[in-house]
Amino acid sequence: MDPNPWSGSWVYPYIERVILTAKQAGIDEFVVVVGYLGEKIRAKLGDGGKLGVKITYIQNTNWETANGVSVLKAKELLKEEFVLLMADHIFDNRILRELIGHHMHYMRNMRSSVFLAVGREEASSGDTKVLEKKGRIVDIGKDIEESNCTDTGIFLCSPKIFFYIGQALKEGKTELADGIRKAALSRDAEIFDITQINRYVRKLRKDINPFWIDIDTKKDLVKAKELLIKNACKGRNDLLATYVNKPIENFIVKRLANTKITPNQVTILTNIIAYTSTFFFLSGYLPLASGLTFIVSFMDGVDGKLSRIKIVSSNIGKMEHPFDFLFEHSWYIVLAIYLSGTYGVSAILLGIFIVLFDSFSSRCGHVFASAIRNRPLQDYGRIEQVFRKFDGRKNSYILFILVGTLLNTPFYSLVAIAVLSLISALFYCSRTIKHLYAVDNRKISLG
Repeated sequence: MDPNPWSGSWVYPYIERVILTAKQAGIDEFVVVVGYLGEKIRAKLGDGGKLGVKITYIQNTNWETANGVSVLKAKELLKEEFVLLMADHIFDNRILRELIGHHMHYMRNMRSSVFLAVGREEASSGDTKVLEKKGRIVDIGKDIEESNCTDTGIFLCSPKIFFYIGQALKEGKTELADGIRKAALSRDAEIFDITQINRYVRKLRKDINPFWIDIDTKKDLVKAKELLIKNACKGRNDLLATYVNKPIENFIVKRLANTKITPNQVTILTNIIAYTSTFFFLSGYLPLASGLTFIVSFMDGVDGKLSRIKIVSSNIGKMEHPFDFLFEHSWYIVLAIYLSGTYGVSAILLGIFIVLFDSFSSRCGHVFASAIRNRPLQDYGRIEQVFRKFDGRKNSYILFILVGTLLNTPFYSLVAIAVLSLISALFYCSRTIKHLYAVDNRKISLG
């Protein structure tokens, strides 16, 4: 890495973000070539322990020269295949993960000295252009006349790359691209096309194009902010989440991302507000309780987005969804208890049915996921995608509660929630059985 962090960096200094992204791809040892602001970088990163990685530093006293010189400084420490990254590039961890996986699966031993991940978008001013033919790099550079892809700054190299960089330096050419061109002239440099990566991200239920950004200007920084927030949003949401919660969540996340506030802290605050709402439901302050559920609704999406943008996660954070399930159902239960004073056992039964039907829908999703892993149940087919916009879940239920509270008919809110939860349970049960039956039939026919 050739770090040159800009003082206006967002979320983390770029190099820290690069390390965390590479860690997501399974890399835990780093060699960092420092020059400009080197002492500050060492002080910030230390030995890498706080990031869960190991960092070794190399000093480049000629840091004002081009990046080929910085790469060559690492020659004595890198005796095996290694990944080469730019410290001012923000990129999708899938690119690096797929690049490494592609090499491990198909080649085992590298048949070329360098594999460069390339995009197919039109090169912007300042981007390094690449001309490839049949998967091999023919030419590379910022000013080449003919090109058909763009250098992402993500490389998989063998130690032989140092030989090519050294040859370029003997000719007075100090750019890394000059060394890559030397390798290309020897038919020793290939591309990895990032457009072949599967765009669908199961966890987020949507397609995301593998992305990378070279941060050179404030304009690039603004673009990076927007892209990271956009890609942190989940797809296939219900109508309230799409048109109301999403803009509010993005507004909050954009302002929290540059602070020391953690996703877990947001989760704790969300639970505090959620159980405050539970208390007000039980006490009969239904308008106030209903209002708090909407605050919880959009806060519930902030912690996940903040985690994805900051690239921070913890094992305790995995408990978020169980706690979500707990506080959401506490609302319906205590509302039923409060209304039982007027409507008797009918209200209690409605509360029980809601919890049972919701739990059953959730279990159908888990069973589906254990058998079919490429997509979640709610996004598996067109029918599921459409139903997902209106199905029984928190955002639909709190709307019913709000309407019932405003019309002074909260009992009928419980009735509506129970009916929708039953419809959702029947729908997801039938779709799960259908899809699993199809999977079983395929296995039988193949067997």
